[in-house]
Amino acid sequence: MKRAYIETYGCQMNISDSELMHGILAEQGYTPADKPEDADVILVNTCAIRDHAEQRVIGRVGQLQQIRRDNPDVVIGVTGCMAQRMGESLLGKAGGVDMVMGPDAYRQLPEKLAEVVTRRGPAAARLVPATQATTIAARGLTVLNFDPFENYEGITARRTSAVSAWVPIQRGCNYRCTYCIVPYVRGDEKNRDPQAILDEVRALAADGVPEVTLLGQTVNSYEHGGWNFPRLLREVARVPGIRRVRFTSPHPNDFTRELVEVMAAEPTVCKQLHLPVQAGHDRTLKRMLRRYTVAEYMEKIEWVREAMPGIALSTDIIVGFPGETDEEYQATLDLVRAVRFDDAFLYKYSERDGTPATRLPRDQFVPDEVGQARLEGLIAVHRRIQAEMYQAEVGRTVEVLVEKEGRRGGVQGRTESNKVVTFEAPAELIGYFVDVTLVSTTGATFTGELIPALAAA
Repeated sequence: MKRAYIETYGCQMNISDSELMHGILAEQGYTPADKPEDADVILVNTCAIRDHAEQRVIGRVGQLQQIRRDNPDVVIGVTGCMAQRMGESLLGKAGGVDMVMGPDAYRQLPEKLAEVVTRRGPAAARLVPATQATTIAARGLTVLNFDPFENYEGITARRTSAVSAWVPIQRGCNYRCTYCIVPYVRGDEKNRDPQAILDEVRALAADGVPEVTLLGQTVNSYEHGGWNFPRLLREVARVPGIRRVRFTSPHPNDFTRELVEVMAAEPTVCKQLHLPVQAGHDRTLKRMLRRYTVAEYMEKIEWVREAMPGIALSTDIIVGFPGETDEEYQATLDLVRAVRFDDAFLYKYSERDGTPATRLPRDQFVPDEVGQARLEGLIAVHRRIQAEMYQAEVGRTVEVLVEKEGRRGGVQGRTESNKVVTFEAPAELIGYFVDVTLVSTTGATFTGELIPALAAA
């Protein structure tokens, strides 16, 4: 029986794709390996959003070559967005990659792994120095085709959690934000059949999974036949056995009052929203091709807070985008102070070959040290706000879904607002909803105290 180890980098879609690949391999007799040293196949599932993420992967592939010394038969592949972007050039990076596969080709994974083994020949012939990159590349293969209809229907993912499940409803993206590589490595938007999605959610509920997250690049742009995203969300929320429903990541352009009404009305839809803003000034947003203004974004935040006053909000922001002035950066800080996000994912602009932003005049590019200073300033502002908000929650009793054992003992779970809580409790409570009093916070997570009498399945 063959063993496969998949190491995942990047977004929730990549995590879901790794579960999908494990499911595809399981149908061919592969079992998951707990560590790369125990595997016959090692796949590095990659992200292409930022250069730093790609450099980490290249370094990691170099480290994995050490395993080849003890196991010359091991197959090392790079999959995902970085694989699609870099293609054949990866076949020799850091000493050797046997296969490069893009996100639309995973159905072919077992047969392509078999082809790699056949093409490589005897193990002794493969013990070549890392400097012979062209020889190694000649023995590898690339599978980078786009399929406009591939949604992986009919494949059962091998879930890594029995508590919370990712449910992809959409692949690819029809937006062309000027900084973003995703449409060029995942293709155009492809939406799954709503009945197939509901069948998947019902199967998860039957298996005892209480929480699902609907997943898409711009998840709320979902349309299929007469279905839109609010209708789908409502139906998923009403599947018996599902206690919590989340979704990520919506685009502000497709965020409607109808969606807000469904979120507010359905008790199983978590009162938590991740709504990427990316910048706090209209000129920057226009150059990013985000298709909304700051005023329009703020109006949608008002809709949400009027309908759900206690909702938790999070966002994505990029600073240092080409042409960003000090005034525009300050406008982003002002927006963060005005909205007061519970959480935020904050980045410095990373140039991605092939995206429209790379064609902007070079004299408009923000110096690296300026971009870094802006990022650090934004992080400081956000953390102060987050610490104040989290401290205000200390003393509250909240419902927590216990997800796993804690790193330092006890267990860890999440509140409806997606906040992490660790507390002393037996591992037998994993998968249960319990009431916990929040007793302290680091400003990013909470420590809690279990109230056993109020624990509920």
